[in-house]
Amino acid sequence: MQPPYDLVIANGRLSADCALGYVAIQGGLVAALGPMAEMPAGAVIIDAAGCLVMPGFVNCHNHAAMTLFRGLADDLPLMQWLTDHVFPAEARFVSPEMVYWCSKLAAAEMLLSGTTTVADGYFYEEQAAQAFADAGIRAVAAQGVIDFPAPGVADPAENINVARRFVTAWQGKSPLVTPAIFCHSPYTCRRETLVAAKQAAQEAGVPLFLHVAETAGEVAESRKQVGRTPMGYLHELGILDRDTVCVHGVWLSEADMDILAASGSPVVVCPESNMKLAAGIAPLPELLERGIGVGIGTDGCASNNNLDFLGEVARCALLHKGTRLDPTVLPAARLLTLAAEDGAACLGFGGQLGRLAPGYFADLIIVDLAHPRLTPFYGLATIIYAGAASQVRDVIVGGQVVVRERRCLTLDLAEVQARVREMAEQVKAGGGAPFPIAMETRNAGDEGDGVIEKGISAGPSRENPPA
Repeated sequence: MQPPYDLVIANGRLSADCALGYVAIQGGLVAALGPMAEMPAGAVIIDAAGCLVMPGFVNCHNHAAMTLFRGLADDLPLMQWLTDHVFPAEARFVSPEMVYWCSKLAAAEMLLSGTTTVADGYFYEEQAAQAFADAGIRAVAAQGVIDFPAPGVADPAENINVARRFVTAWQGKSPLVTPAIFCHSPYTCRRETLVAAKQAAQEAGVPLFLHVAETAGEVAESRKQVGRTPMGYLHELGILDRDTVCVHGVWLSEADMDILAASGSPVVVCPESNMKLAAGIAPLPELLERGIGVGIGTDGCASNNNLDFLGEVARCALLHKGTRLDPTVLPAARLLTLAAEDGAACLGFGGQLGRLAPGYFADLIIVDLAHPRLTPFYGLATIIYAGAASQVRDVIVGGQVVVRERRCLTLDLAEVQARVREMAEQVKAGGGAPFPIAMETRNAGDEGDGVIEKGISAGPSRENPPA
């Protein structure tokens, strides 16, 4: 006789058109599912009557700690937003405490809106990883690498060593956290840094993430400096492969997409952030036509400004339909796959995550179909076009219930919000002119052979480390 399972979800709709069924969970995995007539005994039973049971969402790109900077610098072009506001704010206010509490706030926002896995990249990433583990969200946490003084890395010469130490410390430390390395971009990391970061990631068997081809200006400057696109440059360096995740990919040429298809590198699109910063629209349908792996990300709160992944997916659908004048582009069923199974594959969880099937991680959400916005409910397309974070009732990650009846069970949300509000008061009080940032270019062939090098003329240094 089958012993009682760890958890059984009963009376839920397991797809848009099936009879009521159950999902049994054992050891953090989906063990069985089927019609209610076959439901086994369970140690704990969650009644999902009137609800849809589905895989949790996979947010493939975030800078979780940047919840602190939500709304700090809106309505600006990317480079002005980045160099005049974000980099200076990070130099002043990013600290281990800030990263922990602000990442925890991000985790709460994501869990409450149905995201069960996130790929994050930032500084002091050990604190972000701890916040994710404490909150009970699955994460690929990547230590940031950049070629100028950064929070926690006052000496840029140490950036790869810091990343290596982070990866070593977190490999196997938590079943929910996979460490990784995040190079900010080809225009903020020199050739040697990019190559060394990829080598470190390969040696450790972890992913490498990079922002690539986010703006037209970035591509134009790359062509000027090294005679090729950012994607072509990374290809020349031998960095692109299945374990190198390219984020944004807005300005990709046909040749760039051919390179991605041949190398196997997946692309993560961030439609809301790109729209808000007027960076452009990633060629998502073309990427899919070429068989390139694609995931969807929210990006950080400083440029989105929320982490509602379901809203992100809906806007992704409408954006491409509206701009292409084709209502059949990116149908809802395809978007739901991108939001879960395909995103999981981009992060290295192919065949493990993103499906409601035996043997997959029990990372599930229970959506309340009685919500007015989901009434009537004719099919899964309604989740995309009428769904909202408020409809997510329960969230389970690795078999553990982390949200029950829209309440986080793994953290004190009021405490987290109070901590972040205190930090926000410091940000308000510390406002004013940002520290100067000198923009310098380095031609290909010069010492370092980088694409674009940003030099900080004031701010963190060995003598003046970040807060």
